[in-house]
Amino acid sequence: MDFAPTAQQRAFRDRARTLAQDVLLPGYQERERAARIDPGLRREIGALGLIAPELPVELGGRGADRLTAGLVTEEIGRGDINVAYLQVVGSLVGQILAANATPELAKEWVPRICSGEEIVGIGLTEPHAGSDAGMPRLVAERDGDGDGADWVLTGAKSLSFARDAAATVVVARTGPSQQRGRDISAFLVPLDLPGITREPVPDMGTKAVGRGLAHLDGVRIPADHLLGEQGRGFGQVMQGFDYSRALIGLQCVGAAAQTVDETWAYVSTREAFDRPLSTNQGVAFPLAEAETLLTAARTLCQRTLWLKDTGAAHTAEAAMCKWWAPKTAYEVINQCLLLHGQYGYRTELPVEQRLRDVLGLQIGDGTAQIMKLVIARQKLGRELAP
Repeated sequence: MDFAPTAQQRAFRDRARTLAQDVLLPGYQERERAARIDPGLRREIGALGLIAPELPVELGGRGADRLTAGLVTEEIGRGDINVAYLQVVGSLVGQILAANATPELAKEWVPRICSGEEIVGIGLTEPHAGSDAGMPRLVAERDGDGDGADWVLTGAKSLSFARDAAATVVVARTGPSQQRGRDISAFLVPLDLPGITREPVPDMGTKAVGRGLAHLDGVRIPADHLLGEQGRGFGQVMQGFDYSRALIGLQCVGAAAQTVDETWAYVSTREAFDRPLSTNQGVAFPLAEAETLLTAARTLCQRTLWLKDTGAAHTAEAAMCKWWAPKTAYEVINQCLLLHGQYGYRTELPVEQRLRDVLGLQIGDGTAQIMKLVIARQKLGRELAP
């Protein structure tokens, strides 16, 4: 057990830290007002090797390990939790394409993800149901006989980067079964095809991510855009979430850790009753507790990524990361806002924005209830678990 990062891991982390401090933090609030992440910034991050660095070099990645991707994600999350969606979504979708797409399709799209040239989203859930992702209403049917026939897709998907994504991975019903998780296939769908319309949604946070809906009305895609085996797409896609959930945990930890650092600085210089606020136990102790909780959450997430790197089972640990780290980050940021008094409640400081931004990750990519269900089933089996 070695908790020291390698020289390569430190190099990636330090590049991400410099970018976060010099570029992302100063523009955090402006990106919310603009409601987008500038494509030039996205390409700059890609050029530094900070989007999906764990993917193979031949597909545009840097051949690093998953723990490296986690270190990068936390640092980017410190600068702007919205920008860190590039890391989370890039790693999740890049992994799905690298493992399941045809070699030609993977070589066409994965390098564009890693370079920041394009965003490829993930369309798992639908407007009618969030957590019940195994019962999609999106339908894909072959237009003709044989494996070479085109697919025609009709339905709707929710996704991050709905406005800016060039394509999205979706899961759709491709067979007669109406059982949950059965006869579901995964596809890569370019979002510039005829029959696609995009609908933004007015979220309270993560406005720069631009979440929304993609409506597909008889959208035709080539046969080779099927990912993996027909009828097995749900399981193929869900396996990727065991990885991305740990990244999301670190994304949230980064935002909270930055807020704690800012709050230590504030309470040590702000005076009340003729002394710094930090000399009061009621001020310093909550921040000490926050440091403890964030260290524990960070360690859990990093250990989960290490398990992934070693090929060990990590489904339960990933679910722990996903339900606990976002909740902890939200509670920590809320405490920091209160310690800032009226200034925390005002919009000049970034604290209230981080609170809104982090909150969404208690919902997206798996609620706490679903994550606890995953953990219970891993420990007990389906028959004895809820």
